[in-house]
Amino acid sequence: MRLPARGLRFHRITYHGKCTQCLGSLTPGHPWYIALAAPSGSVERYPKPEDIRVFRIPFGSFIKMEVGTWHAGPLFAAPDAIDFYNLELADTNVTDHNTHDFHRGNDMEFLVEDDLP
Repeated sequence: MRLPARGLRFHRITYHGKCTQCLGSLTPGHPWYIALAAPSGSVERYPKPEDIRVFRIPFGSFIKMEVGTWHAGPLFAAPDAIDFYNLELADTNVTDHNTHDFHRGNDMEFLVEDDLP
């Protein structure tokens, strides 16, 4: 899948309760970021801000998220688009897309900051 750059801010976090998901970039030379939190099994029990961790994923690395893992991303500011392998069920984002919106529920937004080159 080709994703456009959306920057390094997020206010929504999602989980899929029926499948694992694997992600990896196909665009050399560009790291990307993903925010993760442990599964809670319920949209009502969304992660607290202090439970969310952001990871910098270098090109050539793939991640596997277990069933129910809360996630925001892939996040990146450059280039304009990155191609990703996204291994999940064909209808995951239609039938298994559970999201909490921190902006709507808590008037909160997150910004990923990275001082690495």
